[in-house]
Amino acid sequence: MDKRIGTLSLFLNSQNVISQVNTLLSEYSEIVCARLGMPYREKNISVIMLVIDGTTDEIGALTGKLGNIDGIQVKAALAK
Repeated sequence: MDKRIGTLSLFLNSQNVISQVNTLLSEYSEIVCARLGMPYREKNISVIMLVIDGTTDEIGALTGKLGNIDGIQVKAALAK
């Protein structure tokens, strides 16, 4: 199956979900090429941006699991 490169943007509205996110990202570390995270204290959110390289099934599984965690918004963009 062909691999795709893309980005994931995560918006965490609660500090309580950070450990869940880190655990999940560790499970999918083989498709994570780069990660940048920052707390945005003025807006009371945290932002994590990922560069990913994986199959559409792998990327879909990761985004689906992240999206099922309360307090997280996930946006994905994949290159053609």
